[in-house]
Amino acid sequence: VSGVNVTSQAQLVRGTVGREALLSVSYSSSSADKPVIKWQMKRPREKPITVVQSIGTDIIGNLRPEYRDRIFVFGNGSLLLHNLRLSDEGAYEVEISITDDTFTGESHVELTVDVPVSKPYIQMMASSVLEYSEQFHLHCSHDNGTKPVYGWLKGGKVLSNDSRLQLSHDQKVLTIWRVLMSDDDAYACTVDNPISSTRSAPVKLTVYRRSSLYIILSTGGIFLLITLVTVCACWKPSK
Repeated sequence: VSGVNVTSQAQLVRGTVGREALLSVSYSSSSADKPVIKWQMKRPREKPITVVQSIGTDIIGNLRPEYRDRIFVFGNGSLLLHNLRLSDEGAYEVEISITDDTFTGESHVELTVDVPVSKPYIQMMASSVLEYSEQFHLHCSHDNGTKPVYGWLKGGKVLSNDSRLQLSHDQKVLTIWRVLMSDDDAYACTVDNPISSTRSAPVKLTVYRRSSLYIILSTGGIFLLITLVTVCACWKPSK
């Protein structure tokens, strides 16, 4: 039984806003007639959108407004999208049929469209902290870019959650609990998405050691305060 066999050159294509993306396919058929090509785009919970129909490279009918002057169909069935938009992201399906052939061939290509991430930067309340401070926060932010994934480096090495160094759910915030001298280091954050990757300039966190005398005095001061309060509470003036 004759039919059209369609194959995709890539199941996943990563696109960048403003640039172009080629959804590359090819087909084989026993017929020499021109193929009838139909591209559709599908998104979850939405009806399929017909992107273009053509006989060979000759487009049939009118294109939807959002596709005018932005698409080109190749003779092998491939689709070229110019000036990509975020709304172009989705699952694309191509159907190729030829009059003489009994079965229509089809194939699928997933297209993602993203904006490159801009260089991130770290924000913190101060550049120094005292040893044994209860907690210290470092915030990572970036201004542009879609689907960001954050990460952290300490001294150039990748950080992961442990009992004291903890990342927020979205990994934008690094919290250092019970600050130690070993936390004195250079920190940087990274931002990645499907088409780009970048990191912040490193920031130096300086940890100052609490002297033994300071700890003794502070501990002794608390004890002395408790003693004075107790004495004052119990003391009654003599008549």
